[in-house]
Amino acid sequence: MKAYDVVALGELLIDFTENGQSPQGNPILEANPGGAPCNVLAMLNRLGKKTAFIGKVGNDTFGKMLAQEVEKSGTDIRNLVFDDKVRTTLAFVHTYPDGDRDFSFYRNPGADMMLCKEEVMEAVIEDAKIFHFGTLSSTHDKVREATRYAIDVAKQHGLLLSFDPNLREPLWESLEDARREIEYGLSKCDILKISDNEVEFLTGTTDYDKGAAILRERFGLPLMFVTLGKSGSRAYYKDMAVEVKPFLQEHTVETTGAGDTFGGCALNYIIEHGMENLTENSLRELLTFANAGASIITTRKGALRVMPTREEIEALIKE
Repeated sequence: MKAYDVVALGELLIDFTENGQSPQGNPILEANPGGAPCNVLAMLNRLGKKTAFIGKVGNDTFGKMLAQEVEKSGTDIRNLVFDDKVRTTLAFVHTYPDGDRDFSFYRNPGADMMLCKEEVMEAVIEDAKIFHFGTLSSTHDKVREATRYAIDVAKQHGLLLSFDPNLREPLWESLEDARREIEYGLSKCDILKISDNEVEFLTGTTDYDKGAAILRERFGLPLMFVTLGKSGSRAYYKDMAVEVKPFLQEHTVETTGAGDTFGGCALNYIIEHGMENLTENSLRELLTFANAGASIITTRKGALRVMPTREEIEALIKE
């Protein structure tokens, strides 16, 4: 028996999101706990799974707040490291009228970049079923080495590897660096969750079936999900391609965390059913549940604190 269903490594930061205006007409910013890997874990926790996080925050007010919120969400934080010299990373999120976002990062450096190989606890990884990672933990040398070490440990202990590129262009010195690290992740993962714009970035096509075929052939991806925003999502497995329409909301607040919610729901299905004998019906069931979860989170501000419950997701599907 494993202690954890999923262990994730990556960034943990504060997302400052707009929340109205002051009497003087200035934007009011709300400090939301953020970071894609912990959002995924928070969704899994909501669905009754056991998770752990590996990362680094500053030994400051924001870092302590993040540690408290992640632990409160149900994630084990024994491998969350506090840095006495470097501050917690901050992200400022501008939300457009349609709910889409633009990011500005204060991370030069940020504490999440400073995680080093020696601080990664091998015992935490080997006691899990799935290891989940992205590319924000590969933007700089030190944390890249830690990430690759963790991937190697996960491989050695037979974990499934889950990868979400989560491309944030402002954080890379060059897009070629980003491409190289994404391709490294693709070469290691068993489960890929990738967005439509990331498929286009990697393959140069907006024909997502064609883009998926290119990536699957090149990297031998066993299971691939493509999120298509307002157009739903697709799954690719063996010789099957399954598409499910989205649950569109009249009152979308923002899309922060939608992809992470989808990813957490998808991993939950794999934990419960395995990925050896998936059928078209099971893939459709997986996508429907994940689309519904992602839809609900777009009606809420933030992500980590407000992940939907199984009952809420099932109620939306029933409607």
